Amino acid sequence: MSWRVTLHCTRAEAEAVPDSDALFAMLDTPPVLVADEPDPHAPDDWRIHAYFEDQPSTQELILLTRLAHGSEPELEHLGETDWVTLSQAGLEPIRAGRFFVHTPAHRDAIPPGAIAFEIDAGLAFGTGQHDTTAGCLAALDRLQTGGATFENIADIGTGTGLLAFAALALWPQAKAIATDIDPISIDVTADNAAINAVPLGQAPGQLLLAVADGMDHPLLAARAPFDLLIANILAGPLVDLAPAFAAAVTPGATLILAGLLDTQADTVIAAYEAHGMTVAECSPGEWCVLTLTAA
Repeated sequence: MSWRVTLHCTRAEAEAVPDSDALFAMLDTPPVLVADEPDPHAPDDWRIHAYFEDQPSTQELILLTRLAHGSEPELEHLGETDWVTLSQAGLEPIRAGRFFVHTPAHRDAIPPGAIAFEIDAGLAFGTGQHDTTAGCLAALDRLQTGGATFENIADIGTGTGLLAFAALALWPQAKAIATDIDPISIDVTADNAAINAVPLGQAPGQLLLAVADGMDHPLLAARAPFDLLIANILAGPLVDLAPAFAAAVTPGATLILAGLLDTQADTVIAAYEAHGMTVAECSPGEWCVLTLTAA
């Protein structure tokens, strides 16, 4: 791939990036689309990169601009480099507790005894997202090694499905549901479930998928109350969803909340303390992971 087009976008626009084959169905070799988060201090400022073999046409640039409202495409000639392989190789695996999350480029690097998941290059490996994902995985691992057991799990804003996969690996007899407001994320989660041999379905030990805005879905209502609720999203939505989350969990349930900077933690904590929840753990670092206990 010798040409790169970059668009500045919001996180929501990055998470809504469609499959390249669908967007560029007219091309024999569609570009590779990758989203990243260049500045962890600006969690809503993302970029979409499109890697082309040849210089993109005006029509192709117009198609790309539809992915990011108001952004002018930035075109670069990169030389003759395999940017697909390079982009994957440059994304280091996540190691958190017993978990090892890697791209296809690191299949041969899985440590003995690790719980490994393969997630393709893209949204799960942005700068801040990398840290919050690792923090959530570590929190789940600590809960399980500390003797916690869960029977009914919800992963809200699942993205790639990774945290739901991890929870099922730790509590394989639990029922689990993963939802996202973006239908593409749910399609990606289904694909990742197949890659990682995570069974889909409604039975214990299986993962149920749904497109949902927050807690607004009949499947979530039918599955509630949950004894473990995970939400790795953003501080604003976490505050807005506090009443709905509080209503959807069992007494004494555990909530893992992430996607917030340490400067936002007090605001998020206050929203949940207003519903009787207490902080069991607040991880250090600028990307904060909160573990809360329901009233």
